[in-house]
Amino acid sequence: MTDKPIDSSLNTSRRGFIKSSSIAAAGIMIVPRYVLGGKGFIAPSDKLVIASVGAGGKGQSDIANFYASGNAEIGYLCDVDTRSAAKTVAKFPKAKFYKDWREMLDKDHKNFDAVSVSIPDHNHAIVALSAMQMGKHVYVQKPLAHDVFEARALTHAAKKYNVVTQMGNQGSSNDGVRRLREWYDAGEIGDVHTVYCWTDRPVWPQGIPWPTTKADIPKELDWDLWLGTAPSKDYVNKLVPFNWRGWWDYGTGALGDMGCHIVEAPFRVLDLQYVKDVQSSVGTVYVDNFKKGYFPDSCPPSSHITLTFPKTAKTQGDVTVHWMDGGIQPERPVELGPNEDFGDNGNGMLFIGTKGKMMASTYSLNPQLLPTSRTAQSTVPQTIKRVPGGQDGHYAQWVNAAIAGKPDDVSSPFKLAGPLTEALLMANLSIRGHDIQKQRADGKGFDYPGQNIKLIWDNDAMRVTNFDDVNQFIKREYREGWKVLS
Repeated sequence: MTDKPIDSSLNTSRRGFIKSSSIAAAGIMIVPRYVLGGKGFIAPSDKLVIASVGAGGKGQSDIANFYASGNAEIGYLCDVDTRSAAKTVAKFPKAKFYKDWREMLDKDHKNFDAVSVSIPDHNHAIVALSAMQMGKHVYVQKPLAHDVFEARALTHAAKKYNVVTQMGNQGSSNDGVRRLREWYDAGEIGDVHTVYCWTDRPVWPQGIPWPTTKADIPKELDWDLWLGTAPSKDYVNKLVPFNWRGWWDYGTGALGDMGCHIVEAPFRVLDLQYVKDVQSSVGTVYVDNFKKGYFPDSCPPSSHITLTFPKTAKTQGDVTVHWMDGGIQPERPVELGPNEDFGDNGNGMLFIGTKGKMMASTYSLNPQLLPTSRTAQSTVPQTIKRVPGGQDGHYAQWVNAAIAGKPDDVSSPFKLAGPLTEALLMANLSIRGHDIQKQRADGKGFDYPGQNIKLIWDNDAMRVTNFDDVNQFIKREYREGWKVLS
């Protein structure tokens, strides 16, 4: 497989990102202060100064964890909603606050070393790449990006700018995924050919029509900034701060929410890379007797995705990965006792090999060989270095790697997180293909050519080869003033 570079430039506009920004106007790229030295220099032994885009919700907990590392200073906070940011602002009163991340980068880029991105999916890539182009280390919440194009762009940018990157799938720092790798490398279950991953998500409304009632924008919220790259729409209730996950303009559904936590282990254990093909079935919503609802703006209530990955150095052939959401689960393995837990709280993963099986829960917790009695009997030694603190140490790991300037000293760098995110977004391509409708020649009803087919992926060209209509979702058209350059 070749992984051709693409032009990954993302260009935003706040009057052309402050007239293309004083940085671009100078015709230079800003590199981290620990490299440059001089005024404002922070030595590797000193604290990492972080600017956080997103200060409420997940941003609040991310910031708290960075600070708890003892090696980070929270220098800048940015959030479009002062309500959600209030607790973090109160906790870090010395941090300068912005509503517009573009203004923060333009005015204060010389005063911080790293950027944390904890905002809705549709704005992840544009913030992260803008920061990376300034030489800033970045921590980006999962999923890494909203679109396949964006994920590929961020993967290339991490290599180009040589900054320390980490995706916020903290389970990648757990002992569990490392134990699964040790068992597999030792041949405990033979050659894995099939993996099942599942979740109880969505736990927010999906498969529903867009609200028709316009609502008043809360005075604390800058709605235009919240929309960012997304199409201009009137504000509606119950979208902010959480239910955006179920709408394609902003979120990536159950796959985006939990896929990076659950599918990460198969990627690491088997060295999976880019998808070969994908097919799906999705839950149907009925609005009346025998009358299907058609809500293409909303993610479905449930789905079963089948992804095929090419043979790797750690497998004897192609690997089939099944993803199930909406509470759907695979059949319990016969090796599991009738009262033994299968995953946890509706989430889990199961590896099926030629000599046996192994499983784990969310974040790769509680890894088990099957039957579970084999787990305690295993004599496979520990060969992979653990991350101090496991999933809680995921944050300190990034902080310390950024201070040291070592891009490979993290669990989920973009060179790994990018292909993982792409696979999940490929699955979403198949889901969205179900809603592509073509009016019949007689004008009586519609056909749905994207249903019940397998999408074939050309990784180098970054396109589906056998159903062109779905390629429109590989790369979004950004709203005017927030455009992506191809």
